[in-house]
Amino acid sequence: MEFTYAAYRDLITLLRNEGYRFCGYFDHEGNDKRVILRHDIDYSMERAVKLAQVEQEMGVKSTYFVLLRTDFYNPASKRTLDLLRQIRDMGHEVGLHFDEVAYRDCGAETLGEWIRVEAALLSEICQSPVRCFSMHRPNRLTLEKDLQVDGLVNSYGEEFFRDFKYLSDSRRNWREPVLDIIRSGAYDKLHILTHAFWYGDQEETISDAVGRFVRSANLERYDQMAENIRSIEDILHRSEV
Repeated sequence: MEFTYAAYRDLITLLRNEGYRFCGYFDHEGNDKRVILRHDIDYSMERAVKLAQVEQEMGVKSTYFVLLRTDFYNPASKRTLDLLRQIRDMGHEVGLHFDEVAYRDCGAETLGEWIRVEAALLSEICQSPVRCFSMHRPNRLTLEKDLQVDGLVNSYGEEFFRDFKYLSDSRRNWREPVLDIIRSGAYDKLHILTHAFWYGDQEETISDAVGRFVRSANLERYDQMAENIRSIEDILHRSEV
């Protein structure tokens, strides 16, 4: 499967043609074939919005998980918050993407407490309920222990990580043949994780995707400076970046 918007549309069409009902973490009950679509926003809120728009055009709702502790974007900044609200206003669920590595010194027994703290903070930022979370860079023990947090659904909980067939494109690589698995009809319950960062109009290598993102940081930083320094062109022109 290519990492393009066209290929993602084909994925949705295939799921629909194979009789899967699109659902979320709170409306997945039933005996029919069903699929939960989930997206972790690791690097780019802009890319997440584009994928959310593709889903909206196809009449599909999914869940987007947002990091609070990251150097790549700030959910509380006006620009990022506007993008996040666009995703929410399209009808998608917004959840917490929790980076347990940031709490490595706190001890595993306090993870649930910090997840609740971050979920409450993200809810305040978005001005809408945050009802679920996914783990960012989880270790094996975290995945195996079926972490339960009062009032929140864990996307890596046993119900969604074991009872559903879990498929992921982590590191821009489907570890299993996702399209063949869908066509096989072997599983009534699918849980599919994609990362919007990898998808674009054209297919590209992982090196090209990462390189483009790294190089774009210069222009993004310039635009951010322009919002804070009057007449930045007198100091440094955009073409010089």
